[in-house]
Amino acid sequence: MNVIDLRSDTMTKPTPAMRQAMAGAEVGDDFYAEDPTVNRLQEQAARLLGFEAALFVPSGTMGNEIALALLTSPGQLVLTDERSHVIEYELAGMAAHSGVMPRVLRTEDGKLTPEMLRAAHKPPAANRPGIGLVVLENTHNLAGGIVTTVAEMQASIATAHELGWRVHVDGARLWNAAVALGVEPKALVRNADTLMVTLSKGLCCPVGSLLLGSAELMVRARRQRQLFGGGMRQSGVLAAAGLVALDTLIPRLAEDHVHARLLTDAMTGHAGIRVAASQTNIAVAILDAGNAPEVAAALKGRGVLAAAMDRRTLRLVTHRDVSRGDCERAAQVLREVLA
Repeated sequence: MNVIDLRSDTMTKPTPAMRQAMAGAEVGDDFYAEDPTVNRLQEQAARLLGFEAALFVPSGTMGNEIALALLTSPGQLVLTDERSHVIEYELAGMAAHSGVMPRVLRTEDGKLTPEMLRAAHKPPAANRPGIGLVVLENTHNLAGGIVTTVAEMQASIATAHELGWRVHVDGARLWNAAVALGVEPKALVRNADTLMVTLSKGLCCPVGSLLLGSAELMVRARRQRQLFGGGMRQSGVLAAAGLVALDTLIPRLAEDHVHARLLTDAMTGHAGIRVAASQTNIAVAILDAGNAPEVAAALKGRGVLAAAMDRRTLRLVTHRDVSRGDCERAAQVLREVLA
């Protein structure tokens, strides 16, 4: 049986062009900032995303945690959505690494609006921790890959700064948001203090993400990366794949978005199932019966791999290594299993 793996877009394999670029990559020692391929990747990403500088890091989680460490002081609060990646999937890293606590807001769609930010603001008090940072996630994973528009992002960033807070954008799938909206990715994150983008999801790289910010912040970020054990040597063999991704793979993400809607449509209309509108490459269903693991197991038995994010949340993610035909078959299996 041909297994269709829709658990995550991290299941992508490097393209032939990536493998060729990796094999021939010019390398140096990145500890000394002397790997020319890494430097090219960082410079290209900074230009593309509108920041002064960038730093290549092993993972998106490390990129987020470096940003949290740079932009906060111990004892502060980090304001974010309750289902954001920094809350759900980073092992309380903000507390362990940076000595800060989350203050989470409940949202319907993962978006922190200016009104929510203003409502969360409290005047300083001797016995009250202050908010130091706002984390925005675009696209939002557990909200179903939902997109925050340029106007919405800019309004929230401006409001946070008005209230005296810094802003980090978890843009692991920012590329998908930009493609869905038909805008340049830098338009979404203009004026943010830092940004993390991932290369190893829909862009097919074998490993790696980028943290972006001011030149001064990225000097400090390099030291923080070393503290977290993320220093690398001849990492140009990995960065070479990232250059191929930025040059060639962003536009094709639109195909993944079309394929995800096939899955969303297949899950819509079943009793006891609420389906988030699919805007990008993630299809999420909330199962009122709380049997997501059982449904995932039934799908696996039919050759379709999906992720039970918890008891009630079923997630399927499209990517380059699943075709339209694969997604059409997966949609049919979904209909049969959920019937």
